[in-house]
Amino acid sequence: MKQIDYIEDFELWKNEFSFSIDVHPRFQETDMFGHVNNTSIFIYFEEARVEFLKKAGLFTDFKDKPIPIVADLQCDYLKQVYFDDELSLFVKMNSIGTTSFDLHYLGVNQSGDVCMTGRGRMVQINPKTGKPAPIDEETKIKLQSL
Repeated sequence: MKQIDYIEDFELWKNEFSFSIDVHPRFQETDMFGHVNNTSIFIYFEEARVEFLKKAGLFTDFKDKPIPIVADLQCDYLKQVYFDDELSLFVKMNSIGTTSFDLHYLGVNQSGDVCMTGRGRMVQINPKTGKPAPIDEETKIKLQSL
């Protein structure tokens, strides 16, 4: 497997995931080569990320509270994914800062093959000003609980 710069020990990293969702690639997400288009993986990341944040109790009220937005997102494609494959998409908290946190992603097919890995930075912002907002201790605890 190729070296991925945000993963030091792949086996250790892989075993740290506990949260996952099942994803079933749809025909419309494939391209003329028959595999899932590279942009579709980011939709899967979003789906998993939203469920992860909901499970942590953080995806509820965005009117007056700070909201997490994607600041950057990266995917490393390791194996092709095809229509009607069964994927388990894992998400875990990697690190938490003052106003941002990093999530890591792992996609595994029904045969147990790792198809993709990823990472992304979420920045918490004030919805009225659009400026970064501090992550309070309660939120940090919720994020680290999964």
